[in-house]
Amino acid sequence: MINAQYPGSKRRHWFIFPLLLTMLLLVSACGNNTSRGGNANTKNAAAAPAASEQPEQTVEPAAFTTVTTINGEIKIPVDPKRIVAEEYLGSLIALDTIPVGAPGLTLKNIYFKEALAGVADTGAYGKMSPEKILELEPDLIISGMADSYETLSQIAPTIIVPYGDLKNAHEELTYFGELLGKEQEAKAWLAQYDQRIAEAKAKVNAAIPADATFSILEHNDKKVWAYGDNFGRGGQPVYQALGRKPPAEVEAEIMEKQWAEISAEVLHKYAGDYLIVTDNNQTVQDYKNDPIWGSLPAVKNNHIYVWKEERSWYYDPIAVLSQTEELAAWLTE
Repeated sequence: MINAQYPGSKRRHWFIFPLLLTMLLLVSACGNNTSRGGNANTKNAAAAPAASEQPEQTVEPAAFTTVTTINGEIKIPVDPKRIVAEEYLGSLIALDTIPVGAPGLTLKNIYFKEALAGVADTGAYGKMSPEKILELEPDLIISGMADSYETLSQIAPTIIVPYGDLKNAHEELTYFGELLGKEQEAKAWLAQYDQRIAEAKAKVNAAIPADATFSILEHNDKKVWAYGDNFGRGGQPVYQALGRKPPAEVEAEIMEKQWAEISAEVLHKYAGDYLIVTDNNQTVQDYKNDPIWGSLPAVKNNHIYVWKEERSWYYDPIAVLSQTEELAAWLTE
């Protein structure tokens, strides 16, 4: 709000006593009228410039813009300074925007956790603590959890972008570049991203046949899941960045819904020529020794890559870029 008060000046006319007397009488009359005039005149008087010997002090108004979201039109700051981000931290960091708070799981992202030193832990992913968020006094909250909107929006303007709505790094960076007024930064980052992805893809294409199929799997406590191209575990790097294809069964049954649990008895139907497996407990040698896994052509040919969830679960643009280069190095070693 702009303070429209300006310093006045005091002029002393000691030699014009009659004029001074006349002015005093006029001021007195005006004062009486103001007293009788009630609230309307009081408001007008308060709005008028006041004499002061202090220098002018102005407070610039906070600039806001309106964005359309799944929850309707939301008014947010044009240049937010205190963002709490439950989701999409990779895109924010790529745009040189560091939040003041984020869930503990996201703060552990090995691909950029150094950039988040000093960022407050807001609690569990999907169940951030309103009390902790309140303490941070955010001016914007970003989340992927639609059911959190009612609670979070009572604290600060809240943008909900459900998981999966943004399909790839380009969509994600472009969206947040526009949201935060950093379109040029987004374009510059994506240009470097595209260059590095193209280099990784060229290396893989030179080493791996174009018709080779890839499966994205997770193995945990005797359960197996297969994944599509937008649910972490390496799907984005393999299917999107490197442009590789899944087996027919994965294409038909998994890609649209993005994930499904499969039984060990039918594992061979979903296993491609190359396997990218998330497993916190077993090694490649363990898979070779397993009677079911060891019978798969990919395992026999040493075309299995095992990594832990701390490397495979994340799917932000920074993680996808690093994962793509990591997998490209393995495929071409």
